[in-house]
Amino acid sequence: MFALNRPIIAASILLITVLLPAAVRAQSTAEEEAKRRAANIAAYPEAARSLFGQKTAPASMQARAIGSYARGCLAGATALPIDGPSWQVMRLARNRNWGHPVLIDYLEEFAREVPRINGWPGLLVGDISQPRGGPMLTGHASHQIGLDADLWLTPMPRGRLDSDARENMPAVNMARADWRDVDPKHWTPAHTKLIKAAASEPRVERIFVNPALKVALCREAGADRSWLNKVRPIWGHNYHFHIRMSCPAGMASCSGQEPPNFGDGCGEELSGWIERQRAAIFAPPKPPPKTPPKPKPPMSLDALPPECRQVLVSR
Repeated sequence: MFALNRPIIAASILLITVLLPAAVRAQSTAEEEAKRRAANIAAYPEAARSLFGQKTAPASMQARAIGSYARGCLAGATALPIDGPSWQVMRLARNRNWGHPVLIDYLEEFAREVPRINGWPGLLVGDISQPRGGPMLTGHASHQIGLDADLWLTPMPRGRLDSDARENMPAVNMARADWRDVDPKHWTPAHTKLIKAAASEPRVERIFVNPALKVALCREAGADRSWLNKVRPIWGHNYHFHIRMSCPAGMASCSGQEPPNFGDGCGEELSGWIERQRAAIFAPPKPPPKTPPKPKPPMSLDALPPECRQVLVSR
C-alpha cells in the first residue's frame, strides 16, 4: 500500500523539508521569479530546464505528450487564451499557459461550467506548461508534458485584472495556522464543489491538494466518496489545486501513471501526511552540517526521452 511504502515516505520527508519554506509563502512576484530564472540559467546553462525554459514558442509538430509528467516534453502545444468568458490566466510573464490540446479544451470547458458548479464568476489559472514542456526553470517537477494545470483557490473577480495584479497579486492560503485543517475564514463549500467536479471528470487522472485541504474534502465529501480516490495530498498546493489529465487515448509516446487504487485516502495515510508536514514547518531546524553536501545537478537533456531533442530544435 502507498501508506506503507518506506522509500516514498523517506523521500517525502526530505522533499517537504526543502520545499515547504517556499510553499507556505504566497506565490512569487514577477521580480522574484525573474531573479530565480536568471540565477538558474547562469548556474546550469546546459541543463534541460535552461534549454526548455528559454523557448518562447511551441514546436511546430503534431501535438504529442512525450514521456512522463515529471520527465518529458510537449510537441505541438496550444496556448490557453489569457482571457476567456470565465477564466483569467495569472503570472503571464512566465509564459506557462501552454498545454496539450486535450488539456486546453478541458480547461475551457471546465471554466465555462464553474458558475453553475459553485457560483464563482470563473477561474484564475496558474501554471500549465512551457511552450515545449520539459523541466521548468523554477517551481514544478511535473508539468512537463502539457497535461498538468494549477487552478487558484481564489475565485476569479467579476472585473478583469490588470497586468500588475496578474503578476503580483498573492493567492490566498487555504490552510489553517496549525496546518491540520482549512482556514474557515477562506475555505467555503464552493471549494469542495469545485474540486469534486474536477475529480469527477473521467479524463482527469489525479487532483493534488495540500494535506490540510484533503482533511476538509474528506469531511465534506457527502454520501458519494468515489471522487476522493483521485484527490491526493502533496506538499504545497495550499493556494491552488493541481489537475492532471490522463494520457490521450492511443498516444504511445505518453507514459501515464497507475489508476488510483488506494481508496479515499482519508485515514491513516492522511494523518501521516499532516504530521510530517507539521514537523517540517514547526520543528526546530537542525544545525547545518559542517560540510554541506554538494547540490545535485538539475536534470540533463539526456535524461529526457530522445524525441525531446527534436522538440527542442524544431522551428
